Amino acid sequence: MKNTIIVVGMGELGSVFARGFLKLGHPVQAVRRQDNIAEIATEIPRPEAVLIAVGEADLQNTLKTLPKQWADKTILIQNELLPKDWQTTHLIDPTVTSVWFEKKKGMDAKVVLPSPVFGPRSQLVFNALAQLDLPCLQLDSENDLSYELVRKNLYILTTNIAGLEVGGNVQTLKEQHPELLAKVANEVIALQDALTGQRNNVQQLMNGLDEAFAGDPNHQCMGRSAPARLKRALSLAEQHNLTLPKLQSIAEKLKE
Repeated sequence: MKNTIIVVGMGELGSVFARGFLKLGHPVQAVRRQDNIAEIATEIPRPEAVLIAVGEADLQNTLKTLPKQWADKTILIQNELLPKDWQTTHLIDPTVTSVWFEKKKGMDAKVVLPSPVFGPRSQLVFNALAQLDLPCLQLDSENDLSYELVRKNLYILTTNIAGLEVGGNVQTLKEQHPELLAKVANEVIALQDALTGQRNNVQQLMNGLDEAFAGDPNHQCMGRSAPARLKRALSLAEQHNLTLPKLQSIAEKLKE
């Protein structure tokens, strides 16, 4: 069908977006792990959009198998996302959303901040989230998108990795462990600088981090993915000849 939207990955986030698209009147075709994506692409060669809603660890493998006729219609929503993650693929001008609401099984979506979006299908994303009363902000430029992606990475990595050492929520981290917060955040920013190939504005990012903390002060620092995020961050740092002593110290303590 002409206005069909493909959703690759029907986890919690994929299901939220699918509901928004359905409320807009779009048919939704899910693609699950066991489905033959090439057969679906033959049946629906020109969908309205293709939402890639797999986890960040599965993103690159998913993009490698993405049918070429869908390459100019994609929407990306992963954490730890940066331009390098799609610039080396066959994707053409993807729409990218930095998701700032949390959705876990059995609970409603919990908003931290409005979710910024940029790209040719940003209006579609905005409209779908509006159907669910989830705030969304359409960005004006790729520079704005770059900042928002780095800010989200700073929030996710800093809270998860610092949480491995002290646990608790983001307000406790800020108020009771400011030195740890500063050390981890500065090393995460150094990593983002290496990954984006630019010097990001530290003060702007730290202000953005404070804004996110204020959006949900009780947000728990350490999710289930925290050890994997730390391991991935250190692997990326090694690839860029970057030394991150505090992150390395936390990793070594976890081995004890």
